[in-house]
Amino acid sequence: MVRNIASYVTLTLTILTLLYVSFNSNETIDLSRYSTEGLDLNYTVSIDPDENDDLQASNNSDFVYSPYLGKSFIGFKEALAFKESGGNYFSVNTYGYLGKYQFGASTLKLIGIHNPDSFLKDPELQEKAFIANAARNKWILRRDIKNFVGKRINGVIVTESGILAAAHLAGPGSVKKYLRSYGLDNFADGYGTTIYHYMKRFSGYDTSFVEPDQKAKAI
Repeated sequence: MVRNIASYVTLTLTILTLLYVSFNSNETIDLSRYSTEGLDLNYTVSIDPDENDDLQASNNSDFVYSPYLGKSFIGFKEALAFKESGGNYFSVNTYGYLGKYQFGASTLKLIGIHNPDSFLKDPELQEKAFIANAARNKWILRRDIKNFVGKRINGVIVTESGILAAAHLAGPGSVKKYLRSYGLDNFADGYGTTIYHYMKRFSGYDTSFVEPDQKAKAI
């Protein structure tokens, strides 16, 4: 009987001690030790909170975005896709632009695609379309690439990848006007995104993989 009472007393004292320590501890965690300040964070695409990427997208994307593709051609096209649609093959925006790279129907016709509905359901064809469109734009802009790469316009060094990204956004004709006006003729799309913005954002990628081709087709 005495042993049982002693056990209960010991248990009670232990619980009271733990409660006292718990409620009276002044120890805090110094979160400043876990700061990322000074680290080289390898992001491919910057985050622009003020931009309006108004998309009507389904949730059926198989896209997995990696920020570690660097300045390779794959890094270029995936960064551009991430900006255009979040990498969603099945995305349709409020202006009717389609797929991972947000193609318009008129551009698709130029590279041999005449059925937008089938195009939207075919990720492999969308990848071929991106390559074909880039090859066609590179041929159209070949002289401008030669004449302007390395020059500074509106504070941004002109690069081939910047030119090709801007051509994807605005068409090669608008890019020619931008370059030859030294940035005065700065096209903006329906969401307010400009050629200047794409020239800056997609600068310095390796797009040598793309061969200029006047008659490039996806099909």
